[in-house]
Amino acid sequence: MPTPTTPPLPRAIAHPAREEITLESVLAALADPVRLSIVRDLAAGRSAMACSAFRLPVTKSTGTHHFRVLREAGVIRQSYRGTARLNALREEDLEALFPGLLATVLAAAARRDGRPPRD
Repeated sequence: MPTPTTPPLPRAIAHPAREEITLESVLAALADPVRLSIVRDLAAGRSAMACSAFRLPVTKSTGTHHFRVLREAGVIRQSYRGTARLNALREEDLEALFPGLLATVLAAAARRDGRPPRD
């Protein structure tokens, strides 16, 4: 007799709660040029992006490490859509905890690179 199957549970990814995010961890995550590039791309797109959408100058495994550091610091939120892992900035959380920090870091990076800051 066939037994009913239950649908698979969505894969859970651990994220720090808003109150667990620290300034030190955010600044450390943003200090790396590859991670800052990821954050800049997410800020420019204003929507969730799959890991494969980023053009990173590192191997896939090193890229995975950079996404993990950003997630564990509370800078990004990751979720699955099918087999793709999507990344989104936690702008609301960062702004609530550290008003103006993300905008200031992004503007400074844009000035350094001679690019116009985002709106």
